[in-house]
Amino acid sequence: MKFLFSPLVLVLLAFYSATACSDNELAVSALSVAPSIDGEASDWGNEWVSVHVKPAKEDDNKNRTGELDVQIQAGVNGQEFYLIARWPDEQADIIYRPLIWKKNKYKPSKKRDDMFAVRFEMGGDFNSCMIADANYEVDTWLWSAARSNEKNYATDGHHLITLKMTENAAEYTTPSGKTVYIYKWSDEGKPGFKNAKRSKKKTEDSLPGVTFLGEPEGSIADVSAKGVWKDGFWTLEFKRKLNTGYKDDVVLPEKGAIRGQVAVFNKGFAEHKSFSEFINFKF
Repeated sequence: MKFLFSPLVLVLLAFYSATACSDNELAVSALSVAPSIDGEASDWGNEWVSVHVKPAKEDDNKNRTGELDVQIQAGVNGQEFYLIARWPDEQADIIYRPLIWKKNKYKPSKKRDDMFAVRFEMGGDFNSCMIADANYEVDTWLWSAARSNEKNYATDGHHLITLKMTENAAEYTTPSGKTVYIYKWSDEGKPGFKNAKRSKKKTEDSLPGVTFLGEPEGSIADVSAKGVWKDGFWTLEFKRKLNTGYKDDVVLPEKGAIRGQVAVFNKGFAEHKSFSEFINFKF
């Protein structure tokens, strides 16, 4: 059974851009020792590649990230793919929309957590822009500091971007005037968290905005991830099998190359993020 993303998550991973793309080159090295997924860079080398991210929308006063450089490394040990990213952030935002009692009911606050997203091409005419005249699919990994980080994983999802009319898809008008349909869903399995239900009765002035469940399972949880904020930087590590065996996951090559992108959300959401151009992962 597939679970549709919530309305918020439906737009979280939209990579908007109207500019041409130039690939960043990232060599995926052979790792003699598997790094621990603990948000620490001590078991990695110093071969960082700098990837620039910029706001997805011009003059966006809700973007808190701006332009910055993300330092990235990637490698393979056995049949496992590893990725580490480091980027500057003045403070760690680790609270997600707590419920505040106002006017005899609980309302979610505007506080949001830091997030980081990765996506990989899965077929079609991969475009750095989701609002474009293109047809393609992507595998998406979304890490959230207040949510998935508590369960040591990144939410795994799948996106279909198409010019063909698609039911239950978000519709956008491209710069050329065409309609592009974006259909997104989470992978199969059990998530590790959900948005907290709003009680109709007051118990506290403020309640957590997230309810943590049991351990995540299945394809939705096949990306292990852990982030740690220290001294003005987030350090975030990912791990996933090259081939998970799930049809909704990208198969990462043992040899060759695949294109992807990253995005940084400084207590941001939806289009209020900063994203990279293509990253050419060379295995």
